[in-house]
Amino acid sequence: MESAIEAIAREFATVRTSKATTAILDGVRVEAYGSIVQLRQVANVSAPEPTMLLVQPYDPNIAGDVARAIQSGDLGLNPSVDGAVVRVPIPPLTEERRRELVKVLHRMAEEGRVSIRHARHDARDRLLKMQRDGEVGEDICRRTMAEVQTNTDEYVKKIDAMLTRREAEVMEV
Repeated sequence: MESAIEAIAREFATVRTSKATTAILDGVRVEAYGSIVQLRQVANVSAPEPTMLLVQPYDPNIAGDVARAIQSGDLGLNPSVDGAVVRVPIPPLTEERRRELVKVLHRMAEEGRVSIRHARHDARDRLLKMQRDGEVGEDICRRTMAEVQTNTDEYVKKIDAMLTRREAEVMEV
């Protein structure tokens, strides 16, 4: 269940807000040296200003490839090559785009909840199998199932809190 929370946190970080964060470019893949690699493998990404990302390729010759990858990444970003550096201005989000991003956040959160429920279901199945095999008694099985349900509810609340926080960040003008 903890891994589901961590996965959701990573996914939420990739959703754009009006502020520049390096996590925005985590999903960008660059075609370099004859293969497709993640941007972080071929460049250093930093956020020197609240509305600007700076991408410094380790090899200045691939700056154009990096810019093309960012532009085609469906992030609504228009990078510009400035010598060996790629500058990525972060434009303010429109109200319509903010609402779309909130829908994406809700979908990600629901996937996280489903993942947690799957973990609960797996734990329940293992407990019932242990009970059938005589490894644990009925009382222990019921008590443990109640604990698993409590943990499930707790983790779902964590996801809801993360969603509320991230939603507020996205809707902030």
